[in-house]
Amino acid sequence: MTESVIPIFDLREHRYHSMTPAIPASLEHPTGLLGDRRGRPLHDLRISVTDRCNFRCVYCMPKEVFDKDYRFLPHAELLSFEEIERAARIFVSHGVEKIRLTGGEPLLRKNIEKLVEMLARIDTVSGRPLDLTLTTNASLLARKARALRDAGLSRVSVSLDAIDDATFRRMNDVDFAVADVLHGIETAQAVGLAPIKVNMVVKRGTNDREIVPMARHFRGSGIIVRFIEFMDVGASNHWRMDEVLPSADVIARINETFALEPIGANYAGETAQRWRYRDGAGEIGVISSVTQAFCGDCSRIRLSTEGRLYLCLFATEGYDLRALLRGGHSDLEIANAIASVWRGRTDNYSEQRGNADVRAARAAKKIEMSYIGG
Repeated sequence: MTESVIPIFDLREHRYHSMTPAIPASLEHPTGLLGDRRGRPLHDLRISVTDRCNFRCVYCMPKEVFDKDYRFLPHAELLSFEEIERAARIFVSHGVEKIRLTGGEPLLRKNIEKLVEMLARIDTVSGRPLDLTLTTNASLLARKARALRDAGLSRVSVSLDAIDDATFRRMNDVDFAVADVLHGIETAQAVGLAPIKVNMVVKRGTNDREIVPMARHFRGSGIIVRFIEFMDVGASNHWRMDEVLPSADVIARINETFALEPIGANYAGETAQRWRYRDGAGEIGVISSVTQAFCGDCSRIRLSTEGRLYLCLFATEGYDLRALLRGGHSDLEIANAIASVWRGRTDNYSEQRGNADVRAARAAKKIEMSYIGG
């Protein structure tokens, strides 16, 4: 593709204007092997199923932007479960082996377990089941865990930014209790949604005192805590570099109390660097997009709530896949349009973040995380 369109985002109208992917004149059948301009394969698909969330976390959906007057997408504009399943099958034909359902808060999407059941029936190109996961704030997890597991969900990741109740309530900004999140985690673990990963976004001066208590709480439980550097996702979270605590500091703090050693990645392109406790009490991970960019082997593509494709978490433009899904095109035509988009991919924002001019040029244009998924 030779053209790109910079989308204009109006928070009140909630529209990102994207171009429709072109369908090549000559069609090729997917081979399960698809690389971008840097040779990065397509391995992970993240699907946002709703732009709504019942939390107002300060780094994602701050109340001053996402207030009672904020206009979320009407249901008719969301991809249907059938459209999501169709798109997922096409992506799998290109080599996708892992699908993560995100939001917003995905458990707010009515009958989400029905979508899980549909996706769980898809096999990878190699004939293995998909690695089907979901990221949640766990507010509804206790009541949904059994149905999700029975539908075929493999495991869950839970967002929890502090084990101290007062700190966590301040960060989610809706006065939701830590105990209720822990109940959701315990229920998910009991029904077999494992291994569970707990994601903690670390903001210096806000919740960094919670690093060691979080590690201590989950040590020996089989639950993996992942500490995530505060990132400049979207245009409304007031990101500042001085609020980023480098992952190296996180590891150093934990290592002072619980001796750690590094271990290898589970697969190429994994975002987290893995560490384990030397005494065998489990492992943790750090995600270091700010200080140690992992663009070089990034294998993820994102499908937004209303069917836009985004090639990077920090994207400023997208591609309107919904127009093709609802436009009478065949799976083969759509597969070739997706292939053209991925083959043209060069995204590497985290490697460019250190350039002040690049940051300034993109600051107001990046897609909000609540719309694109984390």
